Amino acid sequence: MRPRPFAAALVLFASIGQCQTITAAQAREHDGETATVCGVAQNEHTAATTRGKPTFIDLDSSFPYQIFSILVWDEDRPNVGELPHTGSKVCVTGLINYYHGVPRIVVKNSAQFGIPGAGPAKR
Repeated sequence: MRPRPFAAALVLFASIGQCQTITAAQAREHDGETATVCGVAQNEHTAATTRGKPTFIDLDSSFPYQIFSILVWDEDRPNVGELPHTGSKVCVTGLINYYHGVPRIVVKNSAQFGIPGAGPAKR
């Protein structure tokens, strides 16, 4: 009997939909993976004079010693809404990649933020 493409696609989709919850320090080991990263927002900085006006939120440590950053581009701010406040616990789900040696997740909408301890954010 030949494998059914639908069944294979279903298994692949289910595995992609699952992602692990990790700390900001563990994110360094998960470059290129989709995960939920949780930590405490240490600071927020918008580079207002930089093209795209990126906003960076560092988790568990601050610039220049940051271990993980959340990046929100200005064009995505309407979809993201209110950003986490300094000192608040936050979880963010997305693809982890590096920028200047620091792992980060780019946030494009509010669904990528979650409540710590509640599991991955709904997408």
